[in-house]
Amino acid sequence: MPVVVPEAGTVDQALPPAKPLTRNRWTPYLLLIPGLAWLAVFFAMPLVTLFTTSLQTENPDGPGYVPAFDVSNYLTAVQEYLPQFARSFGYAALATLAAFLLAYPLAYFIAFKAGRWRSLMLILIVAPFFCSFLVRTNAWKSILADESFVTQTINAVLPGGQISILSTWIAVVAGITYNFLPFMILPLYASLERIDPRLIEAAGDLYAKPFTGFRKVTLPLSMPGVIAGTLLTFIPAAGDYISSELLGSPRTTMIGNVIQAQFVEVRNYPLASALSFILMAVILVMVFTYIRRAGTEDLV
Repeated sequence: MPVVVPEAGTVDQALPPAKPLTRNRWTPYLLLIPGLAWLAVFFAMPLVTLFTTSLQTENPDGPGYVPAFDVSNYLTAVQEYLPQFARSFGYAALATLAAFLLAYPLAYFIAFKAGRWRSLMLILIVAPFFCSFLVRTNAWKSILADESFVTQTINAVLPGGQISILSTWIAVVAGITYNFLPFMILPLYASLERIDPRLIEAAGDLYAKPFTGFRKVTLPLSMPGVIAGTLLTFIPAAGDYISSELLGSPRTTMIGNVIQAQFVEVRNYPLASALSFILMAVILVMVFTYIRRAGTEDLV
């Protein structure tokens, strides 16, 4: 059977060489424009406005404030409201610790033991967010009232007379812990769920006791969730003022209550802006220090 040999150039004419794909070098930058515009309008501009407002001074010719470079607002904020700053960070630290102690066992159970009930338990954790923050905090006024079941049970168990929980720092910390508990549970669950169970089994095969296996394997592997959960809980808790307003008293005033009062009631905008800037600066320093000490700089 004769073999037909194509003429020279036939293949090249039938299949022209493919042109190399060209990519516009500006495409990645164009895709960043919406996000950068959002940050500029809703983050950078308000931040600059807040900073310039914090340097304003009273108008000598009438009501209001005029632009100036008056740093006395920052000095006043530190000198007069240092106890509120300390109280806010103390309450936030206690609430974060309490949330961690409650969230880790629950997240561990959901990740490794819940089985087919896992989805339902996650829904129950997120479900309170469908209710208003104010309504949830107000509910704790009934839970911690003097005539409530919780308070009466505690008074029946503890010797030494009657105690009142409402309008104390315990009520404020309890409210903060409850409101921000899901922010601790969900990152912990996401971190624990990614752990390979065979690593935990290997620790047992190497004769490690359960607690040793947890300390050497599970806890280190879940540290990204621990760091994320503590940050997501501590940062909003430090600036919270609803829990102190509804569950506390003047003795439990947090810096968020002071900022809210200066902005809304007193209308001392420069002092309120200075307080807000100091709060942000201290939180940023604490966050970066915490992340570096924890050895998770990649989260920054």
